[in-house]
Amino acid sequence: MSLFKPRASATSPDPTRPESPPAPQGPKLDGRFLCAHPAHLVALAFGAGLSPIAPGTVGTLWAWGVFELLNLLLNEAQMGWLILVSLPVGWVACTATARHLKRDDPGAIVWDEVVAFWLVLWLITPAGWLAQLCAFVLFRFFDAAKPQPVRWADQTFKGAGARGGFGIMFDDLVAAFCTLLVIAAWRFAVS
Repeated sequence: MSLFKPRASATSPDPTRPESPPAPQGPKLDGRFLCAHPAHLVALAFGAGLSPIAPGTVGTLWAWGVFELLNLLLNEAQMGWLILVSLPVGWVACTATARHLKRDDPGAIVWDEVVAFWLVLWLITPAGWLAQLCAFVLFRFFDAAKPQPVRWADQTFKGAGARGGFGIMFDDLVAAFCTLLVIAAWRFAVS
């Protein structure tokens, strides 16, 4: 009898561990997936979510650029209506795309960042480039670090289906609210 257990090789399974079923694999995230369904186009922000590095940040940058373009074409009320319509459309798109990816809150889904950051920019406008940059940094902090109450919103609505789709959108809206609170406190303090 050997004093040492033989080490399991990379090609053979560990005999001391029970076999677990493989995690469900979703489809490959690429241009084909993006164009396979209209919900994917929206949820992945027309390709911004396909970024292999920091898709949430890329999605927020995409939102910022598109907001600036839309700001040239739409008045304040029209922008507000666009954001309002984008919320339920995003809920449906995020729900469907998460289901197709077989994950509760895939990182590639960035429509939640888009709509939430549009809301921030819309509410702080008129704002110069530096103020918008500060809003971007604050929003990314709240969205990525998920301090309370963002963490609460993120954990409360996890899951599949419409509830999960709502959760994908909701935690970013809470991050937007926290961003706006900090901006309002700053404006109050300096005025």
